[in-house]
Amino acid sequence: MAKPAQGTKYRGSIHDFPDFDPSRDAEALYTAMKGFGSDKEAILELITSRSNRQRQEICQSYKSLYGKDLMADLKSEISGDLARLILGLMMPPAHYDAKQLKKAMEGAGTDEKALIEILATRTNAEIRAICEAYKEDYHKSLEDALSSDTSGHFKRILVSLATGNREEGGEDRDQAREDAQVAAEILEIADTPSGDKTSLETRFMTILCTRSYQHLRRVFQEFVKMTNYDVEHTIKKEMSGDVRDVFVAIVQSVKNKPLFFADKLYKSMKGAGTDEKTLTRIMISRSEIDLLNIRREFIEKYDKSLHQAIEGDTSGDFLKALLAICGGED
Repeated sequence: MAKPAQGTKYRGSIHDFPDFDPSRDAEALYTAMKGFGSDKEAILELITSRSNRQRQEICQSYKSLYGKDLMADLKSEISGDLARLILGLMMPPAHYDAKQLKKAMEGAGTDEKALIEILATRTNAEIRAICEAYKEDYHKSLEDALSSDTSGHFKRILVSLATGNREEGGEDRDQAREDAQVAAEILEIADTPSGDKTSLETRFMTILCTRSYQHLRRVFQEFVKMTNYDVEHTIKKEMSGDVRDVFVAIVQSVKNKPLFFADKLYKSMKGAGTDEKTLTRIMISRSEIDLLNIRREFIEKYDKSLHQAIEGDTSGDFLKALLAICGGED
């Protein structure tokens, strides 16, 4: 059972750059892109060593110095995986997440994994900022987008998560026992089935989507006491499809969020091909939040560092940029 993240200090790998001068950086980027062929290394070195807040200031300076849009210029100079990474780093976090959600719902198929990864792990404040960014960028509410792209119980869970309305307080022991009982009933290991399946499912959803992290940790402990089973293991066994996947993601995020991301990074690089989209998305979105914690969980669980995994699985400028975000060998 993973250690709950109480009292753990979350730390990103990217921080504000000291002696920051946005005009100087804007000039450096302009020079790197001038003439024939761009100096990709200079571009990636500069952008990966500035915080997101600083990158926004560089965009402003670039516009006032040259009357041009830095994002558009970068887009015309770099392409492929590197472009996705660098342009992603340049976006404010809420707008980046909004774009990833939009992409996950575009076209024929839905990328449920991406929807789950984002919506099951973001804080209330992050979710609310994403909803605002989504509306601003796509003139449609995130809720409407989710509703038209997913269905059934899975849709209801995502819409609930997208309200950013999770309780923030501590635990309530009596309530936790009741919640654990509901979980035991829905997962079919309690002796006393009460009420019909649908209302139970709804109650279980309410518990996982709206209770505070601290309270849910208590619920999971009560669940073990009551049933001798681990709630995550039981969900995996008793449920199926997208509903199972989103519930498992919530439980893992509550237990240990950096470990959740470490697992996803490992899977993105395991086996024959690389899932660059997931790798890029997590490296960008966690770079200023908890990437150092993710690195620690990664090496503890997989006996190799995130740095080594990235080195063994990617190449070229994309590799250099990822390692710069990773911020060192463990």
